[in-house]
Amino acid sequence: MSMLFVMGALLVFWAQAILALFHTSHFIRLRYGVTMLTCGAILLASLGFLLGNAPVEQVVLPLGLPDIGMRMRIDALSAFFLIVVNLGGVTSSLFGMGYGLHEKRQGRVMPFYPAFIAAMNMVVLADDAFTFLVSWELMSLTSWALVMSNEEKETRRAGLVYFIMASFSAIMLVFAFGLLAGTNGSYGFDEIRQSQPTVISATIVLVLVLLGPGSKAGIFPLHVWLPLAHPAAPSHVSALMSGVMTKVAIYGAIRILFDLVGPSMLWWWSVPVLIIGGITALMGILYALMQKDLKRLLAYSTVENVGIVFIGLGLALAFQANDMNTAAALAMSAALLHVFNHSLFKSMLFLGAGAVLHATGTRDLDQLGGLIHKMRFTAVFFLVGAVAISALPPLNGFVSEWLTFQSVLASPDLPQASLKFLIPVVGVMLALAAALAGAAFVKAFGISFLGRPRSDAAAAAQETDRFSLAAMALLAGLCLAVGVLPSLAVDTLRPVVDMLTASGLPPQDIGPAPLSLVPFADGRSSYNGLIIMAFLLISGGVTAWFIHHFTSDKITYGDAWDCGTPEDSPLAQYTAESFSQPIRRVFGTPVFRAREVVDMPPPGELRPAQYNVDSEDPAWRFVMNPLSRLLWQVTRRADILQRLTIRKYLAIVFAWLVLLLVAVTIWH
Repeated sequence: MSMLFVMGALLVFWAQAILALFHTSHFIRLRYGVTMLTCGAILLASLGFLLGNAPVEQVVLPLGLPDIGMRMRIDALSAFFLIVVNLGGVTSSLFGMGYGLHEKRQGRVMPFYPAFIAAMNMVVLADDAFTFLVSWELMSLTSWALVMSNEEKETRRAGLVYFIMASFSAIMLVFAFGLLAGTNGSYGFDEIRQSQPTVISATIVLVLVLLGPGSKAGIFPLHVWLPLAHPAAPSHVSALMSGVMTKVAIYGAIRILFDLVGPSMLWWWSVPVLIIGGITALMGILYALMQKDLKRLLAYSTVENVGIVFIGLGLALAFQANDMNTAAALAMSAALLHVFNHSLFKSMLFLGAGAVLHATGTRDLDQLGGLIHKMRFTAVFFLVGAVAISALPPLNGFVSEWLTFQSVLASPDLPQASLKFLIPVVGVMLALAAALAGAAFVKAFGISFLGRPRSDAAAAAQETDRFSLAAMALLAGLCLAVGVLPSLAVDTLRPVVDMLTASGLPPQDIGPAPLSLVPFADGRSSYNGLIIMAFLLISGGVTAWFIHHFTSDKITYGDAWDCGTPEDSPLAQYTAESFSQPIRRVFGTPVFRAREVVDMPPPGELRPAQYNVDSEDPAWRFVMNPLSRLLWQVTRRADILQRLTIRKYLAIVFAWLVLLLVAVTIWH
């Protein structure tokens, strides 16, 4: 793949962004169409690079740092993430060709939308620390501008929190690259790979990666920006942020830990990654279950899936540090495949939520219901996404989570007793998160699309436009294809896994049936999506035929359960709050400080009863609020620095210079 071709595509993105500044509300569909075609071109080129196992390509532009320039590089890892980024760009742009026409402030979206996609591509292509950081900041600023394009009430707070967390992640990356550059100050990735950081430096880099790219990806407790920013953005932008941008952050973690640090990794690095991954997966889906805002539910679900990816990365770290390369390849394959799978079904779910929002004007689950009769195609596609994200066969979410569990089952061969204890515990957390994900998306789909409409807006909803349906149909088809043909997806990932772990899964033609997925060469386990799908179709068809031909055709009548409401009223249905009440009463009080307040009027009063539920994200209570109070106290005390004399300022500067010189001398 020619780097000149990719550079040309990036120029198209930036040219579109500049032109949109002058003609904000013209040719909206054409602009989304050009963005879609540009993303499609990079997607096809990247797929060809990966399938053809092409050699690494590099280019140096006369920009950036002196004597370094702006280095860009395509290898197997960057090609895979280019596929993730630009596939998300294709589907979001296709959706925007219909949905984008209805945006109230198109001029706030169009200049930043292609720039956002271009910045994500540049992060993946960067081959030196300066280019990476500049691209990272461009990605953060353009996505922040897209979040602020919305006019909803919570947008200002969402934008502020996101801006603070994005700045924090960039600062952590600056320190990480500073340590990797060492005393020689070599910021090119090739020079960093050749250097050997000390154990202390490498460990600090691990912590900085968890704080920097980890906060951007949404790991607990640094996820607080995600459920605020993702729902506030336009829906096709939410799909890009949740389905793609979090994956670019995961790319940053993989690039630094497995490529740049590489041989310096230690086995106990996996411990914090595994613990954080397990807690993130479990807390994310628990809090998703508590939500009645559809897009916030999806945003918290992203936190869960990021945790699943970090579990896979933690397993890969543990296995690779113990020279168990085959098991490391399995764990890395599971993590990368889940990155791709989540980009598919989460993008589709956010696009479906956008279609629902446009048709009804609300994201409140308690104001929806019955949409399957009004939005049949959207309902089908949303159901596919819900089944996929719930890790049910034969769709793609099951495959990557099944591979992760297979990696957990390989942990008894590890020599460290602590890992032999920890990994099964994390496996139990993963299993619990998978079960809760099923409950969360039964709630999301059932409350939104089934039953009777709970509001006039839901009753008057109409199906979305053909462009939006086409985008969701494409993603649904890919979810089914990867789930049914997982061995092809794993074979496609082989160059990436080999680059990161120096190993790979066994050839996928040794299974008990064609196209079986076999994680171990001895064939101790396998999965065949075609057989599973055939069984489901045949068993379902036979069951339907039997019921149709052998059950009685006589109509019988009986009293329906009316929940104390004898009339035909939607008030008799489950609500989002009542659906999650049993789980909230188990986990809500100790974890989320959930409070149920019932205001029941006394006899004789005609006012309605009121039932309110309030809960709190523990990350705010235990981490963010104490940090904000500490920061406020520090800034108040530091206010004295604004009232010093010039001599005192010079003395402080001189003292800091001496301290820096001493630190540099000790470092050398």
